[in-house]
Amino acid sequence: MDLILWRHAEAEIGEPDDGRMLTAKGHKQAGKMAEWLDRNLPNGCRILVSPATRTLQTAEALGRRFKIHPALAQDATAASLLEAANWPDNREPVVLIGHQPTLGRVAALLIGGSEQDWTIRKGAIWWIAQRERGDVTTTFLRAVMSPELIVK
Repeated sequence: MDLILWRHAEAEIGEPDDGRMLTAKGHKQAGKMAEWLDRNLPNGCRILVSPATRTLQTAEALGRRFKIHPALAQDATAASLLEAANWPDNREPVVLIGHQPTLGRVAALLIGGSEQDWTIRKGAIWWIAQRERGDVTTTFLRAVMSPELIVK
């Protein structure tokens, strides 16, 4: 299974938290990452998004169908994200567009073996994959990409 963790792009400061919108920089970040993802994601992937405005705007940049999933909200747990993605049993790749610190905790759990506060930068993606060969299951980091690394 492939699990792509995409942190929302830069958002305005303010309240209510779930209504915060992307800044101009955030729209640029989301656009850059969306272009990169669109070139690299298969057509048959599921995209699940937190109900917060900034995550919806990040998802919209990709221009693909997505589903709003309450298990990805700001107060989500690593376990609720993995359950929503059906990790590791889903046959198709899943993109989760959500928030810190939960996305970083998911990355730490899957790559490092324990839930820790790892940081995923605004607008960045971490692409984690799991493969089975015989009796051996391997989880690995397939890619890390941030908007700053994409040159247009």
